[in-house]
Amino acid sequence: MKNEEYRMKNEESSARFHHSSFIIHHSALLCVVAGICLSLAGCWSSSESEVVVYTALDSEFSQPIFDDFQQQADVTVRAKFDVESTKTVGLTAAIIEERNRPRCDVFWNNEIINTLLLKRKGLLEVYRPAIAEKYPAAFRSDDGTWHGFAARARVLIVNKEKMPDPQKWPTSIRDLADPKWRGNCCIAKPLAGTTASHAACLFAAWGDEQAKEFFRKLKANDVSIRSGNKDVARKVSAGQFAFGLTDTDDAIIEIEQGRPVAIVYPDQGKDGLGTLFIPNTVAIIKGGPNPEQARRLVDYVLSAAVEKKLAEGRSAQIPLNPEVEAKVRVKTPQTIKPMQIDFEAAAEKWDTAAEFLAAEFAAP
Repeated sequence: MKNEEYRMKNEESSARFHHSSFIIHHSALLCVVAGICLSLAGCWSSSESEVVVYTALDSEFSQPIFDDFQQQADVTVRAKFDVESTKTVGLTAAIIEERNRPRCDVFWNNEIINTLLLKRKGLLEVYRPAIAEKYPAAFRSDDGTWHGFAARARVLIVNKEKMPDPQKWPTSIRDLADPKWRGNCCIAKPLAGTTASHAACLFAAWGDEQAKEFFRKLKANDVSIRSGNKDVARKVSAGQFAFGLTDTDDAIIEIEQGRPVAIVYPDQGKDGLGTLFIPNTVAIIKGGPNPEQARRLVDYVLSAAVEKKLAEGRSAQIPLNPEVEAKVRVKTPQTIKPMQIDFEAAAEKWDTAAEFLAAEFAAP
């Protein structure tokens, strides 16, 4: 089969999986993974001098980290990326499908819920690097199966030309459901990435019924559902919407490119939930072909140098290791009120949340 046919099959299967991702082990999973596995088959093989990493963080931010590691460790990094709208779901699906013959050594996820789903399926290897102890307990696993680092905040991005008076800016994620903003705000589809993680956290924090009512109100308020957080930030900066829910990395890029937008850290009031901070996560896949190099890569990714580079780069990610000294251009859990959340509890809620959200927001 020709490469173009492979590509078309991959795109079609990723789309099918995206619409039914709430049941990750169902048949749609196989559709996605079939394309991914075909693209990998015969290309990657085990080697003592290489490590295979499936990476959900955008390549423009993660590839420089791999390049540095290759130079320092003399190890070839073979990185697998996926498309913006389904990358965490697609890569997670590939790891599950390959469980009997793992191809991946390290999973660098740009959120947390899908990492925890892999943990629940027993697919993550225990590894306790010394540096992991420097990170706050809330952002690492008790059993050493995953490690959080370099967080992003879930924020509102506001178009200052459409809303010139800051006193009238939205201050809460609940403002997305306010009728005065009907049809004039947007979010990413809540079935993948940090938006899915955010939804799972709301189900854990509010309970099923309150969370469902919130998302029903969003739908009734004609909130526009975009392909991803980057699309949300760009649509707001272009003036197509007054505000939207996105991540700090996508918002700060628009600000630093001179777009007429600002960041609002939501729910900072006395009775507010606080702003949700979602870490990147890194984990070693059980039975991966290059375990020694996998441990070396995890050590490097958790190093102060990497968090500093991610903080000072275009994505402005937030160091979680308190010993990291970096110029941070966004708010942190130390400078504003963070949402208090048990990520393990949120992962337990994901099946319930995803089934509901797929029914409400997936295209027919």
